[in-house]
Amino acid sequence: MKLAIDQYAHLSSPIHRWDARYKLIGLLTLIFAFAFVEDLRLVPVMLLVVVGLYWLSRLPLEFLTTRLQYPGIFILAMVGILPFLSGETVLWRMGFLTIRQEGSLALILVLSRFLAIFTTGLVLCGTGSFIRLVKAMRSLGLSRILTDMILLVYRYLTELSYQLTTMQHATQLRGFQPLKLNRRNLEIYAALAGSLLVRSYHQSQEVYQAMQLRGYGVTPGSAQAQSRVTLDTYSAIALLITLGVSIGLIGFEVLA
Repeated sequence: MKLAIDQYAHLSSPIHRWDARYKLIGLLTLIFAFAFVEDLRLVPVMLLVVVGLYWLSRLPLEFLTTRLQYPGIFILAMVGILPFLSGETVLWRMGFLTIRQEGSLALILVLSRFLAIFTTGLVLCGTGSFIRLVKAMRSLGLSRILTDMILLVYRYLTELSYQLTTMQHATQLRGFQPLKLNRRNLEIYAALAGSLLVRSYHQSQEVYQAMQLRGYGVTPGSAQAQSRVTLDTYSAIALLITLGVSIGLIGFEVLA
């Protein structure tokens, strides 16, 4: 299984043409604005902005749905009980089940913010190559160590996923039945997790030693000239629009 989060970086869209540095600033500002929203009147506006953003990116809908599946299940499991526990105004009751208004509104708000933030982050990472995004982070002042760590994590998550899949296939060929929940299966899962942890540790040591042999961490004698930061008209307009929407959401939340 591959992450392939930038598999549609080759497409041509208004978001793809946006300079990576200013796209990072604009969309991160928009994400923080979405996280700031607590007024339910802003939820339709927020979702409309996200739908328009995703439509402009021209990313396939399947790209969103396939990556939304597991995080969506997790967040729904975390907040799905709010309508049954939070609030005093009863909307519906049947036996011991009671749905309350305050909890339902809180659920709508949490799910809407999660969907908006997740979709915006996916547009940010999916409309350009991951290497270019990391270079944009570095050009904006993020330390070299952090950007290198991000690249290594992204690279070796795929490798660890491949190792886990190989180990799972090996156990199934030896008669392991993963759908059964018993003591033996739990022990096998624990052994798989421990083996994967040990393998990943040894691999990280080998990678670090290989990087050291190639001169990683050695400061060059002469500092290289910094690339000049330029802002084209298209990127400037896109950044101003995004910042305007973000400021509008935050301003309405503060003043309302």
